[in-house]
Amino acid sequence: MKKASDFPKTITKTVRYIKQDAPLEDLEAIHLLIKTAIDRRKQQDNRTSKASC
Repeated sequence: MKKASDFPKTITKTVRYIKQDAPLEDLEAIHLLIKTAIDRRKQQDNRTSKASC
């Protein structure tokens, strides 16, 4: 697994915000936003790998 310093600064800042400053009411919205972005990226990657076969 990568160390935190191996990721872009924006990732580090986002995680710090979630851990320290994010209001509890916003955590579910942040979670959904990040999960959706990751799921879309995985689907995009799956489509391109299947097309190249």
